[in-house]
Amino acid sequence: MTYDPVPIGPIDSPGPDGSPTAQQQQAELIAVLREAGVKPGSHDASVATWLTTTWEWDTVATIASWIKRANQGD
Repeated sequence: MTYDPVPIGPIDSPGPDGSPTAQQQQAELIAVLREAGVKPGSHDASVATWLTTTWEWDTVATIASWIKRANQGD
C-alpha cells in the first residue's frame, strides 16, 4: 500500500494526502469485514463499492477502523 492502512486506534485527525483508488479502498474494506468475521454478500459488496466511489478515503478508513476496533474489543 502506498497510503496509510486502516487505523487501529482512536482517530483525532484526517490522514495524510494520497488516497488509494476506489478498488483498493473496496478491497481494504472487504478485508476488514472478513477479519471481523463478516462474510460479505453481494449486497454488502455493492454497498462497499458505493462507499468507496462516493466517499473519500478518510471517511472509509474511519468506518473500517470502527469495525476493526469493535472486533478487537477496544
